[in-house]
This record gives sequence, C-alpha cells and structure tokens, in this order.
Amino acid sequence: MASTYSSLKIELIGTGDQSGTWGSTTNTNLGTAIEEAIVGSADVTFASSDVTLTLTDTNATQTARNLRLNLTGTSGGARNLIVPAIEKQYIVNNGLADTVTIKNSTGSGVAIPAGKTMMVYNNATDVVDVTTYASSMTLGAALPISSGGTAGSATPTAGAIAYGTGTAYAFNSAGTSGQALLSGGASAPTFGTLGATAGGTAQTTYATGDLLYASASNTLSKLSIGSSGQVLTVTGGVPVWAAGGGGGISTGKSIAMAMIFGF
Repeated sequence: MASTYSSLKIELIGTGDQSGTWGSTTNTNLGTAIEEAIVGSADVTFASSDVTLTLTDTNATQTARNLRLNLTGTSGGARNLIVPAIEKQYIVNNGLADTVTIKNSTGSGVAIPAGKTMMVYNNATDVVDVTTYASSMTLGAALPISSGGTAGSATPTAGAIAYGTGTAYAFNSAGTSGQALLSGGASAPTFGTLGATAGGTAQTTYATGDLLYASASNTLSKLSIGSSGQVLTVTGGVPVWAAGGGGGISTGKSIAMAMIFGF
C-alpha cells in the first residue's frame, strides 16, 4: 500500500510498507515535518508581486509548513501572501516596506502592516486573527502618541486638560468653577475669565445693580448702581451717575428715556 500524507504533508506509511526503511521515514516526519510545523521559521522572498505557497506530498522541508514566515525582499506596493487552505497557525513577520495580506486563494485574510509581526490562524476557509479580545493588558512601555497614547506624560490632576506641545502631551492645572478654557495659541491653554473680545466680559464678580459699559476700545468695565434719584449722564465719554435736575438729564428726559428704553 502506498503512503498517504496528512494536511501538513507528514508521510503516513501504509500497513506493512517500507520494511527496513520505515525508521528513516519516521525520523524525517519527526525531525523535519513536525518540527517545522511546531517551531520552524522560513523566509518568504517577494519580488514586487504576490507570493503563493503550496504543499506537496513529501515530508521533506517545505516553506508553507513552517510556524513562522519571515517576509523579505521587495514589495513594490501592497501584496498578498497566499497560503494553502488547511488548518494551520502562522506567525508572520512583515519585513517589507508595504502591507502584506496573508490569505487563502479565497477569503479576505489579515493585513499585516510593514515592519509588524502578527499571529494568525488559517481555518482552511480564511485567515483570521488569533486574538480578537483580551480581558486585561499591561503595557511594557508607554503607548506612543502615534498609537493613541500620551507617550508617558505625567499623571494629570483631576480636571486638567491634555494639550500638545509639538512632540508630546502635557497637562495644565485645573481651573476653578465657572472659568473657561482659553487658547494660548502655540502656548499652553489656560483656565480663566473670558475676555471682552472673545464674547465674555473679563469680569469675575458683580454687585446688584452693576452696569457694564465700554470704558475703552475692546474693554468692558462696571459702573456701580447709583443712589436713589440719580440719573445716568455722560462725562468724558463714559456714563456716570449724577444728581437729578442738575447737570444731568432733566426729569422729563429721564421719564422719556425710561419709556423708550425701559429703564
């Protein structure tokens, strides 16, 4: 009876066959075929085109049987690495300058970025990620900014805001209740009172009856409430309170202004 072969091309000796030589076949099965599948590493060389790996009926060394595939050569653009449609695990190290998708002749496969190593599983229909979920994870080093981390920035205090310095992240101090976050342009943002030119008042407190007025260009000031009977008049280009009936607005004008403006 002729030998048959497993999906990994391990030679299966027929009953009663290979008398006197079966030991040699078994040693090749163990020392080459099985060892490649468990711990073997093989280079796969690209030359600006896709690469297809195949398996044939021999227990001699075969690239597609190895556990680790080290991709070398020239990619010349995104490429495919097509592997046999058998159940098998692979560790793929993409040493090329472009993304390589490891897949069967059908299926979407898994894209491995340039310079990265991934573990994938060939389920004989498609190549998929080995791990899609981790219940917990501890990083050996701070996650870099390019991967969504803060690259080891200091631990922020409660209420602090992260901002970019150009090469890293830093944190400002938390503001007080009611303050707004003010841009510093290329400098660090700060918490403070919103200025008059930014839609605020630049004022932090008010007393009952205070009036706001422009005391200078782009500047808001407060005018405290006047005394009973005083009227609002103008001196030096700004509003002031004055005694009623004096140099201020007449009683009649005060009544008219109150009717028009709702004072």
